[in-house]
This record gives sequence, C-alpha cells and structure tokens, in this order.
Amino acid sequence: MKKLDVIRKLKKIKKLKLVGVIIIIVAFSVLHITPKRALRTHLFITGHPIIAFKTSITDDEFHNKINSKFLEVENAHCYTLTIPIIEKETDSYLANYIVRKKGFLYFADYYGEA
Repeated sequence: MKKLDVIRKLKKIKKLKLVGVIIIIVAFSVLHITPKRALRTHLFITGHPIIAFKTSITDDEFHNKINSKFLEVENAHCYTLTIPIIEKETDSYLANYIVRKKGFLYFADYYGEA
C-alpha cells in the first residue's frame, strides 16, 4: 500500500508540473499574440506598468517609411507611444518601438529616434 501511495503522489506532482508549464506557455503566447499586446507587455516588464495600460499605440509612419527595406527584412513594424516614457537618467523620451514577428509571436524593443 505504501508504494502505491507514493506512486500516486508522484503522478499527481507530475500532472501539476505539466499543468503549470502549460499555463506558463499559454500566458506567454497570449501576451505576445498581437503587436500592440507585445509592446504593452514589453513596457510592463521593463518597469512602466502605468504607461503600458494608459498610452495609446500608433503606427510610426516616419520610421516605417524611411526604414521600409530594413523592416521588411526583419519582418518588423514600428510603433509610437502617444504618452512616451521619460527616462530619468538622460531626461529623454522613449516613444518609438520596433515590433518583430517571429513565428506567430511578436516581440518589442525600443527603436530610438531618427
């Protein structure tokens, strides 16, 4: 009986671990399924949760136009925040971001100014 109980506990632990891994994978996928959601996730993770929820995100027509070949090769698109982040160290605005598509997921990074 004791061995059977131990085996049942181990199976239950394996199931819980599997469910936990599946939940993490699904959550990550949901947070990166669209370009704007990926950008908001990036803002939230990099320490700007209020901006992530408050700002609107628009197409960065300037960067998309002048860097069109680069963006096409990278499978990317540029976006601008309507309420930019103010970096305290350099006292500059962080408004432009690039979002790359890899597979069916999107990943965002700061793009910089012209």
